[in-house]
Amino acid sequence: MSASLPPRLAPGATIGMLGAGQLGRMTALAAARLGYRTHVYAPDAAGSPCAQVSAAATIAGWDDLAALERFARSVDAVTLEWENVPVATVEHLRRFTSVNPGPNLLSVAQDRVKEKSFVNALGIATAPWRAAGSADDVARAVAEIGPRCVLKSTRLGYDGKGQARIGEGTDPAEAWAAIGAVDGIVEGFVTFACEVSVIVARGGDGAMVAYPAVENRHKDGILDVTLAPARVAPETAAEAERVARRIAEALDLVGVLAVEMFVTADGAVLVNEMAPRPHNSGHWTMDACAASQFEQLVRAVCGLPLGSVERVADAEMTNLIGEDALRWPELMAEPGARLHLYGKAEARPGRKMGHVTRLLPRT
Repeated sequence: MSASLPPRLAPGATIGMLGAGQLGRMTALAAARLGYRTHVYAPDAAGSPCAQVSAAATIAGWDDLAALERFARSVDAVTLEWENVPVATVEHLRRFTSVNPGPNLLSVAQDRVKEKSFVNALGIATAPWRAAGSADDVARAVAEIGPRCVLKSTRLGYDGKGQARIGEGTDPAEAWAAIGAVDGIVEGFVTFACEVSVIVARGGDGAMVAYPAVENRHKDGILDVTLAPARVAPETAAEAERVARRIAEALDLVGVLAVEMFVTADGAVLVNEMAPRPHNSGHWTMDACAASQFEQLVRAVCGLPLGSVERVADAEMTNLIGEDALRWPELMAEPGARLHLYGKAEARPGRKMGHVTRLLPRT
């Protein structure tokens, strides 16, 4: 997969950001610290978390070719904070400027069947899975894998959305309808000791750095707490990092990639999902590392040397979901708590409003 190699951009250049959420916001803040400007492009950019801290914003559709061209000509390089930007959008932008990650990588990351096939072709293990294009396919997959499964839409869906659990007695047709009767993937449940993730940054020259494996704990299908580093055996952490590096290299990544993995009771590592962008489980790097995951993205797409992933402390990152963010006065008063709020006006159930990081003595 060929990357669009970024030029080395001097401070003062403008980075185009596809997507207007909190990941774009934190990338724009990292870019500003290094002297770069950010121009955000999204259909919903007005008043968004990213637009609040960007030098410019374009509000237009992903299929507005004229707006995309104007945007591309106004920036020096483009990246993204959302891996589901249409591939055709990225292909069009690449006619005018450097865009990373690129369309080939995105086509894999946007489709769970392609993603699992890609990972397995590298000799990397995943949970058992089957593609499902109908309710009958779901029934056959359950018969082959076993009764305890989860059906996910192949495209879109995150934080538990676009998913239906399957157990003894579940009607496959009902599960199929629950995800919208769209193409899906049936994945067998894995008995695991914990979930970990590794974030890798890779430049256009092939240079690569990886943050230590972290442990993720979820609540209601949404990441609740990340512990850095993960409480796993050193050899398990090393294997998780090896897997993430292998995937990043095979994808010819330029940017940042997060790989989520299950760790079984015997220490085996199984890939669950990947995201070619900064990731919620990497927010702790803002406060505990020499260079955050957001700074690494800026460095990679600007053709700069990657930063150090050395951590100055261990960390515990807690998401603030919905009305959790209303606790901001007590969190600001808590000694040592590092509070990050995303500038979202309305606290809705399940909505990520911010996070708080607490630094711990390094182990």
